Order: sequence, then structure tokens, then C-alpha cells
Amino acid sequence: MGRKDASATNLPVDQYRKQIGKQDYKKSKSALKATRLHAEAKKNSSVLRDAFLVVAAIVLFVLCVYAFFYLNLSTELNLDVDMD
Repeated sequence: MGRKDASATNLPVDQYRKQIGKQDYKKSKSALKATRLHAEAKKNSSVLRDAFLVVAAIVLFVLCVYAFFYLNLSTELNLDVDMD
């Protein structure tokens, strides 16, 4: 009989635990705004980083093609020159 009565009512300890749990999940508007701004800044920086990587890859490709043709043409020109 004592068990039924004890579980039926909310003990002060249980109320305290619920109150502490609710406080953990509450966030102020400034904290939410700061979190949102941080996430947006991170998203924008990833866009800039991706754009920079694409441009760097294109420049690297162009430089590789230029170096390939430069080396091929320079060796052909050196073979055409006679040492006579």
C-alpha cells in the first residue's frame, strides 16, 4: 500500500529533476542567434572554399597543359638547330 501512494504523488526530488532537465534545453534568443550566425558563416566559408578550389584546379590544369606543350616544343626546336 505504501508503494502505490508513493508513486502516485510527485516527489519533490522528481519535480526538481524535471525542472533541471527543462533548464538544460532552454536557450536564450541571443544564444540561438549566435548559433545560427555561426552556421551561416560556416556555410558561406565552405562555398568560398569550394569556389577557390575549382579555380585553383582550372589554373593547375592550364599550367600542366602549358608545361606539356612548352617541353615538347622546346625539345623539337633544339633538335632542329644544327651545330655546324
